[in-house]
Amino acid sequence: MLTVLFTTHNGIRTLRPVLDAYLALQTPQGGWKLVIVDNASTDGSADIVAAYRGRLPLILLSEEKLGKNAALNAGLAHVEGDLVVLTDDDALPRSDWLVNIRSAADSHSAYSIFGGVVLPHWEITPPDWILKWVPLGPVFTLTPPSMRDEPMDPSLVFGPNMAVRTKVFEDGFRFDSTIGPQGKNYAMGSETEFVRRLARHGHRAWHISNAVVEHWIRDFQMTRSWILGRAIRFGRGAYRLRRLEQQAQMPSWFGVPRYLFRETLRQAALLSKALLISSGERAFRARWELNVLRGQITEAYAAHEHALITSRPRRNAV
Repeated sequence: MLTVLFTTHNGIRTLRPVLDAYLALQTPQGGWKLVIVDNASTDGSADIVAAYRGRLPLILLSEEKLGKNAALNAGLAHVEGDLVVLTDDDALPRSDWLVNIRSAADSHSAYSIFGGVVLPHWEITPPDWILKWVPLGPVFTLTPPSMRDEPMDPSLVFGPNMAVRTKVFEDGFRFDSTIGPQGKNYAMGSETEFVRRLARHGHRAWHISNAVVEHWIRDFQMTRSWILGRAIRFGRGAYRLRRLEQQAQMPSWFGVPRYLFRETLRQAALLSKALLISSGERAFRARWELNVLRGQITEAYAAHEHALITSRPRRNAV
């Protein structure tokens, strides 16, 4: 048996089509169940999910602490079987999705982590500049089209389509609730942090090229302002992951590595040049890189401030 687990926070826009797609899923060998954790929704998402009881092998839970990883950790207590399939409330699975994940997991017993294909499901036709200028992986969580059935870099296991053997969670591994979606401003990379941590403990990842979901990309996510905001969150996550994996201290100013300031000046110069020659593509790419750097600086400074606070001696209560 396997368990599909995902969380939803105000997912009213995509939940119905996603759950309708679940109704069409082929049943994998051994069967399956679906655990959905409503994470402090205020839009009636829980009512939408509850309407599918009796039509899907569904358990609906609630986690009021805002944060995707906190909600995932709450859901882990209710999984059954030897495999946990993780996805999102805006990922539309193809009908053979679970069958193909089950087959790959059974065929590759030496692997604990499995990543599938994430394709776009555009709500509206994307403008040309998005397809030509935007890094589709970090912005829309789409997998590279060249991947085949083979061992994979854990960093390319993406949240909308991944599976982990239940034994990993039985051994005590949990998601880090300080990273990932929790409101509007956060450090991206929650699944990446998790699978990289598993890899450091010897767990290996396998890519499943015929396990496919389509990631619903909403119209507002195709605006420059949203994409550049995503760059900040991506930068925050990139710095967090680097800090976790690299212990060496670098020259810094108020906790922010100096090279980030130098790189910011360089990108600002590139932006100025692009604006002078009226190059829309170069200007957008420079703005993207500047916002990634802004996110890294934000995360570095926040980590520095947190370290200062936690290092202060506490006064004994009188």
